[in-house]
Amino acid sequence: MIARTLRTVGRQGRNLLLPHINACRPLHAIPANFSKAYDHDGKTKVTIFNTETDLGLMVTGYSQYGFRLNNDMVLIGPISVFPRSVLSWNVNSFEDINEDSLSLFPTLEPKIDVLIIGIGDQAPPPALSKRIIEFMKKYKINVEILRTEQACATFNFLNAENRMVACALIPPMHLSYNENDILQAKLRKKELYETE
Repeated sequence: MIARTLRTVGRQGRNLLLPHINACRPLHAIPANFSKAYDHDGKTKVTIFNTETDLGLMVTGYSQYGFRLNNDMVLIGPISVFPRSVLSWNVNSFEDINEDSLSLFPTLEPKIDVLIIGIGDQAPPPALSKRIIEFMKKYKINVEILRTEQACATFNFLNAENRMVACALIPPMHLSYNENDILQAKLRKKELYETE
C-alpha cells in the first residue's frame, strides 16, 4: 500500500514539480548582493584590542612573578589595574583579601561599576566570595571573584567596552601550558638571538 502510494505520488509529484524546477534560475545567475553586509576588500579584518593602548590599559600576559600590560610595562607581584593607571596591591595570597585590602576601591572617583578580583590559579572559596561581595555591596559595586586567567580576560573585555572597571590581580602559583606556548617561546627566543 505504501509503495503503491509512493509510486503514485512520485509520478504525480514529478509532473507537478517539473514546471517549478524549469522556472528556477541556476545558482550562478543569482546576483551576489552582499555589499551591505560586507563592504571590505575580501579580507577578514581582526582587531586584537588588548594590544591597542588607546582603549586603556589591558593585561596581555602573566607569570608566577607578575603581569605584562599592553604598553609593554612589566609589573612584579599583585597589582590593581584601572583603565588608565596601575598600582601595586599589598596582598600575598587570597587569604590576605579583606576590608583593608579592598578599601581603595570604594573611594575611587569616578566610582567603579565592577571590580574583578583574580585570586591566582585556585577556585574562589565560597566563604571568601561571600565576605567580599557583602563588603562591596555596601558601596554598590559589583564584584567578580575569578581565577587570575579569567579575571584578566574579563577585565580586558569590560575595559574595551569603556565600562568603569577595576581589576585586582594575584599572580598564579602554577601555570598550565600547551605545545603552542612552547612553540611561541622558542620562536621568541630565536628572534631575540637572531643577528643580521
